Amino acid sequence: MKPDRLSLLHEVADSVAAALAGVTDFGPSGGRRGQYGLDVVANQAALAVLRRAGVGALSEESEFEPGLTGEVVVIDPIDGSTNASRGVRYFATALCLVDADGPAVALVANQATGERYWAQRGGGAWCDGARLHPSHCCDVSDAIIGLNGMPPSPLGYSQFRALGAVALDLCHVSAGVLDGYVDCVDEAHGVWDYLAAVLVCREAGAEVADLHGRDLVVLDHAARRTPIAAATPDLLAQLTTARRGYAERPIEGA
Repeated sequence: MKPDRLSLLHEVADSVAAALAGVTDFGPSGGRRGQYGLDVVANQAALAVLRRAGVGALSEESEFEPGLTGEVVVIDPIDGSTNASRGVRYFATALCLVDADGPAVALVANQATGERYWAQRGGGAWCDGARLHPSHCCDVSDAIIGLNGMPPSPLGYSQFRALGAVALDLCHVSAGVLDGYVDCVDEAHGVWDYLAAVLVCREAGAEVADLHGRDLVVLDHAARRTPIAAATPDLLAQLTTARRGYAERPIEGA
């Protein structure tokens, strides 16, 4: 891993922030369903930085670009773009650099507040210079959980929050702000949604897994996963069991 790669990810996040400052149209892009104009603006700003660095890019908003260095940055230029379009101050640029050994460096930058989470493989996880640690919650009945979508009935948690940006939700698990996270919609997330935050969680000591036991590190634009995260192994097991109780459909090969 090249030593300047965390700085590169910060540069990408800075470029996206500068581009967003000029956005005045917060409506749909007119491209694919669910894409906003601000997604396109953010993606263009991010790709310009990565191309100059010769690094590949796997983005939600464009085709895969292989780059020259053998590294790939998995990027969601705006995770939580509906929040951004409606003025909800909870949306982020999520970046994970993957090298020959897997996820190496990650950055999740809340573009509404300026707060930044980052991690380097083997180097711990941090938020604005403070080292991250998850909570010690082991029992779902005591847990405050982040959700994507809604389960047909409560999963046994004490409280829940549905905030609308999975990368930030997972980072909040790494920081002990939330005790866990459950994706309540099958196959809703591409790798760009969660991979940066997965490295942050794992470096902080939190647990993250796919509902169906599949590898979360998958450099495939078409692949989808159903992530679950928790502060502790016991809590992850309880949340996974509860979530599997209403899985929408079986997954081939799971």
